[in-house]
Amino acid sequence: MTTDLAERFRDVDAWVFDLDNTLYPAGTSLGQQINDGIRSVVAQHFGVDIADAAQIQRALRDVHGTTLRGMMTEHGIEPETFLAFEAKMDYSVLAPDPSLARVIRALPGRRIIFTNGSRVHAERVLERVGMVGMFDDIFDILAGELIPKPMPEAYDRFVTELGVAPARAVMFEDLLVNLEIPRRLGMSTVLVGSAVAPVVDLEHQDNAYDYATDDLAGFLRRIVEVR
Repeated sequence: MTTDLAERFRDVDAWVFDLDNTLYPAGTSLGQQINDGIRSVVAQHFGVDIADAAQIQRALRDVHGTTLRGMMTEHGIEPETFLAFEAKMDYSVLAPDPSLARVIRALPGRRIIFTNGSRVHAERVLERVGMVGMFDDIFDILAGELIPKPMPEAYDRFVTELGVAPARAVMFEDLLVNLEIPRRLGMSTVLVGSAVAPVVDLEHQDNAYDYATDDLAGFLRRIVEVR
């Protein structure tokens, strides 16, 4: 396993971060709030109970990648109507992370968020975790015209619209399935989460991620000097 991460990432000029469960711990209740909110929207739209709404949600997600895209494509719901549940979410479950904020701020080049959520949701999360103004762009589900990760078209649109050179980019993400296409495009990939080892180098394994870490701030500190 190589320990000189700084050398490995020397030529990176685009640092691409997923948002949910990547820039904050997966153990918060925010993910459940998002899921509950989506099911409430579906239940209200179809006039069904939550159990039936959950089945509809899964079916739409399986076909379209996200429930939002399915609701818009098949049922004509407007994105603003669908995403209204975000205004009722309790973001106070998130806490500032000054250690992670400092090291992300020290990264050279562009810092970008690539999320299947909305920009408004991303901005609220960044406010709670103390990272407002630290990212050069937020590429959300609407910027991607409702095509979500892990669909290949989402990554093609991302790199084209933001002018990202995959060979000079690294992506941090908590879902392995969302790293397969970026790695195929030539990005370095880092799986983030509490279920993985502190730092694992899998660079030479086919169809896998390059690195995994359960400590994103610690991983990044091995790349940049934080003053």
